[in-house]
Amino acid sequence: MDTQIQTQIQTQTPPQAFEADASQRLLKLRYGIATPLPPDTIVARSLLRYGEWMEHELDLLGSFLGSDETVLEFGGEYAAHALWLARVVGDCGSVHIVEPRRLDLQKACANLALNGVTNAYAHAAWLGREGEAPARGREQGDNRRSPTVSLDSLELDSLHLLKINLPGTLAPVLQGADETLRRHRPVIYLRLGHDLEQALQEVRALKECGYRCWSHLPYLFNPDNFAGSEDNLFPGQVQQNLVAVPMESRLAFDRLREI
Repeated sequence: MDTQIQTQIQTQTPPQAFEADASQRLLKLRYGIATPLPPDTIVARSLLRYGEWMEHELDLLGSFLGSDETVLEFGGEYAAHALWLARVVGDCGSVHIVEPRRLDLQKACANLALNGVTNAYAHAAWLGREGEAPARGREQGDNRRSPTVSLDSLELDSLHLLKINLPGTLAPVLQGADETLRRHRPVIYLRLGHDLEQALQEVRALKECGYRCWSHLPYLFNPDNFAGSEDNLFPGQVQQNLVAVPMESRLAFDRLREI
């Protein structure tokens, strides 16, 4: 390049103009990298501060999930767990994310693409009984409604783990899952509804489907977090979770309380 032109460019475009603002930098997570996130949810705040989200959930899932298996997550959570799940099931396994919120789905897809994940599949939908009105998007200005589809309509060839991240949504999921549960008998891991009566109804519904249930209470804060931060943003907070296993399975959780 001509020396005079090069000098002129350097003069007109200072180096700091190319430096990304801190809020626009990619995030380094325990299982990969992620796009910038606004700290408007507890998931995003955890990823921003600790580089991980609900690691204790993954500790439990890792005790029985294996390669070549199929997982479906209802609620994408920016693919924070899908990045780990995709590694565990391997190239011959698959991870399906069903996310009804448009912007959250876009973030999840972006994070999967950034990490070169090829065994994950995204579905813009609400899981329930087809024909029912789905929930609205959470984000302001995002009032588009994703279609409601049943779990059965996805016609999965296999399903080993059904992970429900949206609290209180088990009932609509089960309404469209009769054939899937009958054929595949997946382990079900879910976040219970915040209302006690609703949570009891969810436990009863799973038992009626032929499942044994164990309570799992993972803390939101992991002292051994990826960022090495000792600052606890969620003091004393736990998720009211449940892991449900088909009656005919040999899988059991001796360290958890069966309910």
